[in-house]
Amino acid sequence: MSKQYQSVVQTFFRAGIIPVIRLDQTNKAALLAKALADGEMEAAEVTFRAQGAEKVIETMGAQCDRLMVGAGTVLTVEQAQRAKDAGARFIVSPGFNPKVVEFCLNRDIPVFPGCVTPTEIERAMEMGLTVLKFFPAEQFGGVKTIKALAGPYQQVKFMPTGGISMDNLGEYLSSPAVAACGGTFMVKADLLEQDRWKEVTKRCRKAMKLVKEIRR
Repeated sequence: MSKQYQSVVQTFFRAGIIPVIRLDQTNKAALLAKALADGEMEAAEVTFRAQGAEKVIETMGAQCDRLMVGAGTVLTVEQAQRAKDAGARFIVSPGFNPKVVEFCLNRDIPVFPGCVTPTEIERAMEMGLTVLKFFPAEQFGGVKTIKALAGPYQQVKFMPTGGISMDNLGEYLSSPAVAACGGTFMVKADLLEQDRWKEVTKRCRKAMKLVKEIRR
């Protein structure tokens, strides 16, 4: 894969935890970026489930160059183009959409599609991908399933998202098959709505402390 893809993957491994953000109030994007950076976050995924995702991606990226901002829940090529235009550094999708993957690969955009079955994993491997989203993680068996899949596919690493919390983060991070975890527990909707930026930073730091204890 390209140097850009490898650079993003290295950041994921180092970060360990990637906040998955749904922010409807785009005017809060700069404040959120600062709160995440203060909490030692190195990357963030802004989901296209919220209107104005492009504006949030653009603003967060401009606010803090230490924060690698990407787009999540990208379901179509049109959304992938919008994410690219907004400056997204990477693209994540909940499932394996060949058209979205091909679009990203042809434009050297690091892409991480969701794969939960051997067939999906092998299709992704054929396209040169080595890090895949695993969603929804807890509903598909969590760490136990990831370990089982890692047996025949040792060259693949996973990014579990869905049901990740401080209660099980350590279990996921302890698996050598996990590149990083995606989570919303640091950026819950009520925290963003109530401008509780210090609490966001506090939760991020707590998560990063656990990452460092396990991986460094």
